[in-house]
Amino acid sequence: MLFFSLRRFCFLFSFLLVTHGSFSALPIFDSQGETLPSLAPMLEKVNPAVVNISTFTTREVNNPILNDPLFRHFFGQPNGRQFHSPSQKRRTQSAGSGVIVDANNGTVITNYHVVEGADEIHVSLNDKRTFTATLVGSDPEVDIAILSIEADNLLQLSMADSNDLRQGDFVVAIGNPFGLENTVTTGVISALGRSGLGIEGYENFIQTDASINPGNSGGALVNLRGELIGINTAIIAPNGGNVGIGLAIPVNMAKNSADQLLEFGEVRRGQLGIGIQDVTIEIAEAFGLDEQQRGVLITQVREGSSAAKAKLMSGDIILKVDGYAVTTAAKLRNVVGAARIGDTLKIDLIREGKPKKFNVKVGDAINMVLEAEDIHPRLEGAELEDAKNDAGVEITAILKSSPSAQSGLMVGDRIVSINRVLIANYEQLAEVAKRSKGKLLLRVIRGNSALFIVLN
Repeated sequence: MLFFSLRRFCFLFSFLLVTHGSFSALPIFDSQGETLPSLAPMLEKVNPAVVNISTFTTREVNNPILNDPLFRHFFGQPNGRQFHSPSQKRRTQSAGSGVIVDANNGTVITNYHVVEGADEIHVSLNDKRTFTATLVGSDPEVDIAILSIEADNLLQLSMADSNDLRQGDFVVAIGNPFGLENTVTTGVISALGRSGLGIEGYENFIQTDASINPGNSGGALVNLRGELIGINTAIIAPNGGNVGIGLAIPVNMAKNSADQLLEFGEVRRGQLGIGIQDVTIEIAEAFGLDEQQRGVLITQVREGSSAAKAKLMSGDIILKVDGYAVTTAAKLRNVVGAARIGDTLKIDLIREGKPKKFNVKVGDAINMVLEAEDIHPRLEGAELEDAKNDAGVEITAILKSSPSAQSGLMVGDRIVSINRVLIANYEQLAEVAKRSKGKLLLRVIRGNSALFIVLN
């Protein structure tokens, strides 16, 4: 009975692999000649394209005793000179993973956080060869970095179209968790389009239950054909361990950043210059939408922006961009963010119950999204919109390396006062902030808590 159940399981699993469209997961046979499924043939082709990345960083470390004010007071230097606290240099090492995407040019894609701040980057191949890598460029907002190595006989991974992925598709995660080279875990796509997690500036994650652990970052998420569908990036782990919720950047999103980094050395991300919010059931009823219609509501159009020049208006509900349905504000932001400056997007929307089409040219993000910089330099890097349900101004996006991010502001924060002056909307925020040339004292609502943040 147990043997029959095992045979039936093997048959069903083999059937699932075949019907899923895999031609690389070829069958093998046991000692009785029974057909068993295996991912080994596919992995033999894929593993050499997944690399181990080691980074080395030198940092100055000060002796905490020498920094103590009491110690410095009694052991200060004569003639009023201050005691100089010598610093020591400490070399640290960390590890991650990467994927070879261009064998001819030695191009490797990985996560930005894997190589962030590194003085030296080493790439180790499956055949034990190790090379010093050059950082070509990085896109912190998507968490992508491009490396280059000078090596022969490399193997690259082909890329699938991540727009074709479906919930329930089988996937394989490959990387170097905890320094264990070429570790393979399997699972399915648990969900698509995960956003609003506050991990990256632009989020459109693939969620998978394939185990992803520290060191997997930058590694490959592949389908059963061995095609790259995502770059493993993060886990949601409340207790510090893997709980079956792994996140990967869709390969289309990663490729868009990679292409621009290779061409320009940076990502020139554009914007339309609009404030947006999700269309809730209540909003859909208020605007007379059909029950099946979902889109993104334009809450404001910034003066002089691309959207203003194209005659988009507050109250318009965007349904599609270039034929791609956008059902949430996050999806619209990702679609527009993937476009290059100067591209023209075809937008389908509803205005006062009537369908309309517009062509909108993507504008320069520096001049539009970072409009907060025009209000006050300390707010540079923050995208601001009127709060939806309460008084104040909400931070809807923020650049990681910007002054506003370094001051501790986060996406989702609602600014309710500046320099102890209550503000109800974007216009009031601008009016108060522009009067202050020095530091700003912000009162922020974050979740269920309130806190003050000083922008020096």
